[in-house]
Amino acid sequence: MVTTHIPQPQTTPIQSALIVGNYCHDVLLQGGAVVAETLGGAASFISNVFSALSVSFHLTSKVGLDFKYPVNHDPIVIPTSKTTVFHAYFDQGHTENAHQDRVLKRVEVCDPINPSDLPDKRFDFGMAVGVGGEILPETLEKMVEICDAVFVDIQALIRAFDKNEGTVKLVGLKESGFYHLLPRVKFLKASSEEALFMDVEEVRQWCCVVVTHGKDGCEVFWKDGEMKIEPFGANQVDPTGAGDSFLGGFVGGLVHGLVVPDAALVGNLFGSLTVGQIGLPKFDLRLLQRIKDEVQRRKLHNTCWFEGGNDSMSFTKPDGHDEFHASLASTKLVPTCSIQECQRDVPRSAGSVEQVIQPPCNGQ
Repeated sequence: MVTTHIPQPQTTPIQSALIVGNYCHDVLLQGGAVVAETLGGAASFISNVFSALSVSFHLTSKVGLDFKYPVNHDPIVIPTSKTTVFHAYFDQGHTENAHQDRVLKRVEVCDPINPSDLPDKRFDFGMAVGVGGEILPETLEKMVEICDAVFVDIQALIRAFDKNEGTVKLVGLKESGFYHLLPRVKFLKASSEEALFMDVEEVRQWCCVVVTHGKDGCEVFWKDGEMKIEPFGANQVDPTGAGDSFLGGFVGGLVHGLVVPDAALVGNLFGSLTVGQIGLPKFDLRLLQRIKDEVQRRKLHNTCWFEGGNDSMSFTKPDGHDEFHASLASTKLVPTCSIQECQRDVPRSAGSVEQVIQPPCNGQ
């Protein structure tokens, strides 16, 4: 039986969310040289989007004593462990089971997140977004117990790591140890490359599936149907974190009361904004205000997204969906800061300011 229930908005305008996943140190390399060193991890990109959309949330993350970035939500510091570190190589081409636009290697790994690390309270939305194998099956099981709706990024479930070099590999979802939990998950998000490691037709019988296609937008699959959501134009500089920002925008839209198709547009928008900068993006405040204004107007025009307990209608594209896409696209047309100004505060290696990463734009 497919699980399609999305929590109904309560009297408070913003619902609580739980993000579970470790912060990371990301090192981006091209041509044998370090291009940038930035704060990484899906949790950092999603919390960045949540903050941009004024979504309240709790974040459970672990780092070592070597963690070097200031963050608004303090992680759990493990004195005996190092912070998870990923090296992303953008010039080694496509290898089996790897990302098409880059080769990822986990060179350090922090402790996993245990069920006892999660807060002792309930949340409306939960997000399992590990990147380095830190999400355990028992931790996800605890999340579905304390959260009304759990969203999972498949990379938290199917990533495996070479014992010698730490190269990221992908395993089949059925062999991941998480498959039995899918009926209790609301949404499973995957990139088009990651989707090859599951049977979408089978998984959609248990939970809703969102597959991102980078510059081509995304698709949403549920038991009784599917739909494509249009993309937004972008000048790609660095694809890192685009899928994470998509997921943050998607869930952020649902938190604000949008129906699934409209929320997916918000996800596509933030994915397109992320690829235009190196590392964790800095969003222009004027741009964010325009986006929030459009989301609020859209919500006011669609107050009946949840009717009589039959929430299947939330998957139907409502009247005005194309106009909402156009209005969100227009928010990017008004001049804001340049990419160079937005990147001014992004930590990176010396001498790399003029360098950019230019892989093909082929996946979020």
